[in-house]
Amino acid sequence: MAGDTLTQAEYINHHLTNLTYGRFEDGHWGFAHNADDIAEMGVMAFNVDSLGWSIFLGAIFFFLFRGVAKKASSGVPGKMQSVVELAVTFVDDNVKSMFHHKNKMVAPMALTILVWVFFMNFMDLIAIDLLPLLAQKFGQYALGMDPHHVYFKVVPTTDPNITLGMAACVFLLILYYSLTQKGPVGFFKELSMHPFSSNNMVLQVFFMPINLVLELVNLIAKPVSLGLRLFGNLYAGEMIFILIALMYGGGFIIAMFGGALQIIWALFHILIISLQAFIFMVLTIVYMSMAYDTGEDH
Repeated sequence: MAGDTLTQAEYINHHLTNLTYGRFEDGHWGFAHNADDIAEMGVMAFNVDSLGWSIFLGAIFFFLFRGVAKKASSGVPGKMQSVVELAVTFVDDNVKSMFHHKNKMVAPMALTILVWVFFMNFMDLIAIDLLPLLAQKFGQYALGMDPHHVYFKVVPTTDPNITLGMAACVFLLILYYSLTQKGPVGFFKELSMHPFSSNNMVLQVFFMPINLVLELVNLIAKPVSLGLRLFGNLYAGEMIFILIALMYGGGFIIAMFGGALQIIWALFHILIISLQAFIFMVLTIVYMSMAYDTGEDH
């Protein structure tokens, strides 16, 4: 990278720091140069790299699938049409097997989650120094910035703001459909009448606050675990790539060994990024199904 004088710790921290833009305490807006600047910005900050790549990859998904859909034919499909049809069929089969209710939004949402999350995860397979180096060069020569202060993370799903943000959207949908399908009273009963119940009215009243606490914890744990699972797996994978990259500065033999490790880990990581996208999709479908299930369905 630009900045060969970076120590190993600085190299790792540089790769794990987002390009953050926000408002400083004196009121002016700008890019953060270090962790202290990010802390000073507080909630008035945006991770430009994570947001930018998320939007860019989402746009690729949209225009790619839209283009294939517009050109789709009933004849022999092309390679891209075959891939898209395979993805659509795969998602449709999963939705039909797990969601036994009527909601035209669930299947398109599941397809979006699967492909979008996969695209974001796939960024982890790009050479770890390539895009950050280009960002540093751009910041240095186009914006006049110190290259050491140009941070650039290219894997959106290694940012908890992105993964927890997606999980929060799923959580809002769970609340909305739980309330609309079961009604406020029915939803409250679901939270307060399980897991402990009794035919004795006095005991049931005693159990209600206990059930409410347990079920609220369980309800909130769904989006938290959904977002943190994706973040944790991709963050760990990114960290391993960073540590392997450090081996290239340890001499010829260690560099060769690091190159072999990088290939092996990249091949294994293909499974991880695919599996994590699939898990996020499946859990979303399951949670949506649970939002529709009445007390008799539990």
